Amino acid sequence: MKLIAAYRRALGRFGDQVARIEPDQWSLPTPCTEWTVRELVNHLVYEDRWSVPLLNGASLGSVGNRFEGDLLGADPVSAARDAAAESVAAVTAPGALNRTVELSFGMTPAEEYVRQLLADHLVHGWDLAAATGADRNLDTDLVHEVADWFPANEGGYRASGAIGPAVPVPSDALPQDQLIAAFGRDPRWASPA
Repeated sequence: MKLIAAYRRALGRFGDQVARIEPDQWSLPTPCTEWTVRELVNHLVYEDRWSVPLLNGASLGSVGNRFEGDLLGADPVSAARDAAAESVAAVTAPGALNRTVELSFGMTPAEEYVRQLLADHLVHGWDLAAATGADRNLDTDLVHEVADWFPANEGGYRASGAIGPAVPVPSDALPQDQLIAAFGRDPRWASPA
């Protein structure tokens, strides 16, 4: 699957999940123990908002703290949809994937950065589904896209504290469960709420 198509699909699927969140579900816990549903969605909106200036050549210092705090406001669904649309526009701009972006760990090829964002939307989409009791089945093509990319990056993710320890799963576990477990989530996670 082409990266831009995969990215567009991942953000679209995540947005669809956000649109289905019920008013009483925004404060529910998620598999990311430090975040509620609202905080998890805010995190992805934050990622989407950051992607636009970074893909357009801005430095971390020039962006500063303009995306800190609550980015969802009174209409989280619209905030998520708008941020995703702006991010997709930045990724699909001519030459965007040929650029280099400044990230907290150094200059990074834009294509690699977009793969990281793709993985974040896919895995956090599973988190959101698990937290809200929605269908946890992820797009199979996107699972394979991220699963092919992740092994070379898993050590860096884990060393930086971005993910917890891998969760053991049977060797014959479904590819989605293997991926979710590699990202430090228990595929059988149940909400404590």
